[in-house]
Amino acid sequence: MKNISADFIDSAMNKDKIDYVLEWIDKKNQELKININRINFKENNLWSLNDTELKHETGKFFKIQGISVKTSVQSKEWDQPIINQNEIGYLGFIIKKISGVLKFLVQAKVEPGNINFVQLSPTIQATKSNYNKVHEGRAPYYLEYFQNVKRKNVIVDQLHSEQGSRFLKKRNRNTIIYVDNDIKLNDNFMWLSLGQINRLIQHNNIINMDSRTVLSCIQYYSSSQKRGDLKNYFQNKIFLSSYFEIFSCNSIDDILLFITSQKFKNFLEVKQKRILDLNNWQIEKDQIIHVSKMFFKVIAVEVEIEGREVNSWTQPMIEPLQYGICAFICKRIRGVFHVAVQSKIECGSFDTLEIAPSIQTSIVSGKTYSEEEIPFISFLNEKKGKIIHDSLQSEEGGRFYKEQNRNIIIESDDIPTELPESFIWVTLSQLNYLTKFNNILNIQTRNLIPLIPYEYE
Repeated sequence: MKNISADFIDSAMNKDKIDYVLEWIDKKNQELKININRINFKENNLWSLNDTELKHETGKFFKIQGISVKTSVQSKEWDQPIINQNEIGYLGFIIKKISGVLKFLVQAKVEPGNINFVQLSPTIQATKSNYNKVHEGRAPYYLEYFQNVKRKNVIVDQLHSEQGSRFLKKRNRNTIIYVDNDIKLNDNFMWLSLGQINRLIQHNNIINMDSRTVLSCIQYYSSSQKRGDLKNYFQNKIFLSSYFEIFSCNSIDDILLFITSQKFKNFLEVKQKRILDLNNWQIEKDQIIHVSKMFFKVIAVEVEIEGREVNSWTQPMIEPLQYGICAFICKRIRGVFHVAVQSKIECGSFDTLEIAPSIQTSIVSGKTYSEEEIPFISFLNEKKGKIIHDSLQSEEGGRFYKEQNRNIIIESDDIPTELPESFIWVTLSQLNYLTKFNNILNIQTRNLIPLIPYEYE
């Protein structure tokens, strides 16, 4: 596709209204029949919990297993349940030019764990078990476009990790494909520009997690573009950071060397363990929970959602017991927007660690944290700098029950240019570039990238 980066930029600058989209979502919530109820594990049809694991009778979908973990971070050791979903799913957008503007085909989708039920998902969001119809329901809408796409129409196609603290080495296929032909629009689908999506994402829990991770893969700069294009496309300074690597204080090589050195200095050891034998976890009739009543618990739910591939089912889910914070702390260096990111070990990571936001942590209600415990937490507690974005965004509603994290982006001159050893400065251009590779940026980082408002100066 020629000039696709310019088309993305023009779509991002689109000023079409979003009021009708919010009204459409509200209408869907009112019309759809949705019932989600907690149940005991014995009522979890087609699922069985034994001393070793919690699994589906087909052996498909996913399992809840136990692991023991050792890491080099403060010599930590712990046991926990974890989701083992040994299959790669589709997360994909169809894009098309409509009246000269590049539009994304979004889906009004209900997941059992969504706080507000309907959120905007990619065109396709489906596990391998779902699109192979293990559930004996219908196939996802528009699946054939992704299965039969020509190479020339593939704009993004990359495997990216899921939550490393909850999933064991889980990845999904993040993809964007371009179509020229007319598409019959299903009732739960809508075309939106990037500008509209970016304004919607400033609201709480409208654009779902799977949409955000795919949107982070968009490349706003192509090597075929000339530097003079900067004047034509970027009146807004935020995009300057998305454009040229030459404005960054670290090169891509510097960042890759940083990641390599962090992997060399740290280690992660994960071993499978029977759920019954997990230290400090107890199995009850309706939950698997830590003795401290912290972290998260495993529950089971009975689900009825009108309009899904299957209208009713039961399944296990992960329910959080603390709320989380994911934050970018940013600074202009040489006049260009930079983000402080860190290397972070998570027990489900493919290769020890990935690049995480400036702050990525769970918060115990009422507890005060020091900078030694959570670097840069004072920028949130003391409100240092200018808040660019502050919203509640849901995690993956198909596996996590009513989990949302506070997502914050702050620009501050108070953050030192010299960062701690496990941190490094990157530009948005470099973050976009790194999404081209497997297992570099974790999902919390990728989910923050699209939240930066295009209109921010």
